[in-house]
Amino acid sequence: MQNPFESGHIKNYILLYASVVVIMVLFFVASTLFHDVAEVEKKVFDTNVTKSFSKEIKADENSTSQFKLLDKAY
Repeated sequence: MQNPFESGHIKNYILLYASVVVIMVLFFVASTLFHDVAEVEKKVFDTNVTKSFSKEIKADENSTSQFKLLDKAY
């Protein structure tokens, strides 16, 4: 195998590396130019819990279920 520094092939390797870098830069520029970021609205959740909701949960606990829980957890 010949040494690329002595045979003059180093120019081809530098051109290959430069072309890969240029292609990466072009893809980066294209992705930043054509990528539209949509504004996302901030969601605000209601922190006030009504008492009627908690009563509904208690009513569901007293109702019979079609599933039976095991007496012992394995």
